[in-house]
Amino acid sequence: MKRRHLAALAGAALVALAAPAALAQDRTMKIMVGFPPGGSADVIARLLAQKMSASLNQTVIVDNKPGAAGRLVLGELKRAAPDGQTLVLSPSGAMVIAPWLYSNIGYDPIKDFTPVSRIVTFDFAVTAGPGAPQGDLKSVLAWMKANPARANYGTSGAGTVPHFAGLLLGQASGVPLTHVAYRGGAPAAQDLIGGQIPLMVDTASETIEHHKAGKVRILAVTGEQRSKSLPDVPTLKEQGINMAADAFFGLYGPPGMPADVVARIDRAVADALKDPVIQEKIVNFGLVPNHAPAAELAATQASHLKRWEAPIKASGFKAE
Repeated sequence: MKRRHLAALAGAALVALAAPAALAQDRTMKIMVGFPPGGSADVIARLLAQKMSASLNQTVIVDNKPGAAGRLVLGELKRAAPDGQTLVLSPSGAMVIAPWLYSNIGYDPIKDFTPVSRIVTFDFAVTAGPGAPQGDLKSVLAWMKANPARANYGTSGAGTVPHFAGLLLGQASGVPLTHVAYRGGAPAAQDLIGGQIPLMVDTASETIEHHKAGKVRILAVTGEQRSKSLPDVPTLKEQGINMAADAFFGLYGPPGMPADVVARIDRAVADALKDPVIQEKIVNFGLVPNHAPAAELAATQASHLKRWEAPIKASGFKAE
């Protein structure tokens, strides 16, 4: 009887020790996205979640919480527990552009988050519609300089990376360009196709299908190198315009996440991005799968934050 009692106690102790591990595996990891379903951030997060669920041996879901161009969800992230179960997939604009635009943004992009992984990098497409003359980018810019009332470019919104990329394009080319802000890339593309605006600067995903259909013409990409999605389209620098602009998506956690937790999640992200199917789907969005671990994401973010300070302040633009 005594031996059976001791065996029972030992078994109970083993169950008790095993319980926390089982509970940890049963917990649901949440990747929050500050945009509605269907956009590039949402699609990337869902591709990652599916693959990460298998490698982490736990459920990973995507939680869409749109608002304030992706900033609202970051305010929630900074208050989350640093256990690796709550993450945000964020575009770089919320981390490197917004801090220079808002006097009270509600978070510190460096102190309030733990970088986990860089997911993708991407640049922007400079696209002409039927409201612009035929010819290359320099021809279109020369026409805009001669017709300043038509020297407009549209983007997906004020205070975005494309907004300031367009201003830099104007400065680099010597053509003062007037920004026209839209509530998203889709309505901007529709006005471009309709001839209401002659030029658009935004992610290639907004115009690439229209470009392939012959409705618009992507004249340049803003990266240092040609885009894998548009290998026949030259960069701005190849056309003699000394300017480049790019952006990224990063995975972030709350402040104070342990290094081993960060490393574990980062390994799962790296494995997911090696999947050829995921790579193809990301490239089809005009993005480049470009994994980097936490330290490199932090360095990239700091570099971009510094890069955009001067042009944003020089523009005089302040968000309301």
